[in-house]
Amino acid sequence: MSKTKRDNLRFVSLFCGCGGFDLGFLQAGFSCAAAYDNDPAVIAVHRANLKSPAEVCDLSNGAPLGRLKGIDVLLAGPPCQGFSTAGKRDLNDPRNHLLLRAGEIALMLTPTIFVVENVTGVTKGEHRKYWNGLHGMLRGAGYQTTDLTCDVAKIGLAQRRTRVVMIAWNNGCAFEPELPTTPPTTLGQALQGLSSETPNHEIQPLDPKGNLAKIAGRIGPGQKLCNVRGGSRSVHTWQIPEVFGQTNARERRILEAVLRLRRRLRRRERGDADPVTANDLRRYLGHAVKGDLNVLVGKGYIRQIGNLYDLTNTFNGKSRRLEWNAPSHTVDTRFGDPRYYLHPDETRGFSLREAARIQGFPDDFVFAGPGRAQEVMVGNAVPPELGTRIAMLLRTHVL
Repeated sequence: MSKTKRDNLRFVSLFCGCGGFDLGFLQAGFSCAAAYDNDPAVIAVHRANLKSPAEVCDLSNGAPLGRLKGIDVLLAGPPCQGFSTAGKRDLNDPRNHLLLRAGEIALMLTPTIFVVENVTGVTKGEHRKYWNGLHGMLRGAGYQTTDLTCDVAKIGLAQRRTRVVMIAWNNGCAFEPELPTTPPTTLGQALQGLSSETPNHEIQPLDPKGNLAKIAGRIGPGQKLCNVRGGSRSVHTWQIPEVFGQTNARERRILEAVLRLRRRLRRRERGDADPVTANDLRRYLGHAVKGDLNVLVGKGYIRQIGNLYDLTNTFNGKSRRLEWNAPSHTVDTRFGDPRYYLHPDETRGFSLREAARIQGFPDDFVFAGPGRAQEVMVGNAVPPELGTRIAMLLRTHVL
């Protein structure tokens, strides 16, 4: 490959979002020939920050892409909601088919390299048929394909976020992709130096009289509100009586017993836990519990299902207070909501800029549009550093 060619590498981006993946490729010396998404808000942010030729386009209904044949790299970040283990994992979510639509566009444009990013859930269970189908489609057209699993903490970012990237290429190169590792950044390092002058850094303290602030006051760094796990990192609702209601020592012992037994006495082959009977609790505790269970049902701590009993609020964790000296949890579309994530030592959630910093966006990348839309675009973005690492890998070994 000539130096002239390597200095003029072009990419097209499908389902580009606000441009995290694209920014990474730009930082590696590529130029953006085109970018497409069906959301006008993200296209506006993409164009403003990357000075790109991004366009609003519904790729599910076709697009005038023929003029782009022969590009070096085609990027695609199709919607992940149907594949994500954090969601419903609907096998028939119509957005799942956009993964294969991206492959159809790749076969039309015949780029040298096609790169697809998604959540790891796309490779698991019945959902894998879409991922396998894309591999088969590309291999049938003469591409070699491989998967690269990427934990962004291992490339120096301040969050635990694992994604799978499919790389397909048609120039016959021998290629075994591997990203060099870098020690993770801590949350404290990532958020250092923020001020009221930093764009998108609007802080919203919780109402000190509100229940959410009262819950936050009981959650320490590294802890979460969680009724279904034991240990020092879980704070249970019955430990916050000012919000969830008073209990006595006997009732708390019963609630702790339900917490343990619902995971130990399984009635189903699948699932995380099962309800228990009053007899299960009586045998475990050594005394009758039926009257206590009725009281706990009335207080809202226990729910009755026929002759079975289970805890209420059986989510695995809310109001997670992060730690300064460790990487963050994954920045998702709810990251700015204090019902899910709390600042390490302030009674609030995270600002948009803090979420963007954790994702690796520079401070001069400015987000705009409705507040909720901005949170979604940051949470859905590919961290730019991941884009840069992949782009440099391709430049070195394939292009």
